[in-house]
Amino acid sequence: MDSKSGPDIDAFREAALRCPIPAAVELIGEKWAFLILRGAFNGLQHFEEFQAGLGIARNILSDRLAKLVAGGILERSPDPSDRRKVIYSLTTKGEALLPVVLSIRQWGEDWGYGEMEIVLADSKARRPVRRIRVLAEDGRELALGDMTWISRDELHDKADKAA
Repeated sequence: MDSKSGPDIDAFREAALRCPIPAAVELIGEKWAFLILRGAFNGLQHFEEFQAGLGIARNILSDRLAKLVAGGILERSPDPSDRRKVIYSLTTKGEALLPVVLSIRQWGEDWGYGEMEIVLADSKARRPVRRIRVLAEDGRELALGDMTWISRDELHDKADKAA
């Protein structure tokens, strides 16, 4: 992100080989996965609810649900009220995707389709949630030019010197 002297392509390529983005995108980076997540965040639990709510073909839904379960994003459990049905629920790992889904929605409002009639609000205060932002450790909002990549060793060295 810091490009004062231009990118170091060799360093980028080496770091890119260990980057978690490709694996994350492989698991959740397609339209139906995000729409299933949106449904799960909004209380959809049964196959039929996802299918009716999303208008997705049964075979595609079955494939995506299986992929999200295998990836630890959703878990399957028998429905106690009807053992023939399965409940799909978010795992802790799945719930951790809320800021990702919300930031994509906010980006879509800003750059795509404008503000929607329905907004996500704090259930206690009944006020909209704050926009997702990149913040420094001290709470300052950061722009792209305010950031740079450093090694964990450098990070630990700084912490050791501060102690």
